[in-house]
Amino acid sequence: MYEWDEAPDLNITPLIDVMLVLMAIFMITIPVMQYEEKINLPDGSQKAAVSDAKAVVIRITKDLTIHYKEDTFTLENFPDAFRLKTGDLKKEEVVFINADKAIAYEHVVFLLKVIKQSGFKKVSLLTQ
Repeated sequence: MYEWDEAPDLNITPLIDVMLVLMAIFMITIPVMQYEEKINLPDGSQKAAVSDAKAVVIRITKDLTIHYKEDTFTLENFPDAFRLKTGDLKKEEVVFINADKAIAYEHVVFLLKVIKQSGFKKVSLLTQ
């Protein structure tokens, strides 16, 4: 007859070793993984058309020149020039931004910041 031990010892050390190795692998690989989600933005609604001839319209082209009325500005000199040109306008008017599709989003945000700092409260982005 065989004598069995009344209190068998369960050895979980190999299981813990495997779990620690897997945890280390996941901790190293998860932050390195990058996910890219391609989205297609809509063209915008065509319901409201801009018809006010004296509206404030700012246009930025893909070579980063900014056009306001007949004047042309660069990104560096636009903030001061815009404040000077629009100093006598009512700040309740809507400012329209017409940005080229190829420019970086940060340049549109820069225009929004300049317009807000100039005191205008309403800004609308024009779409095709």
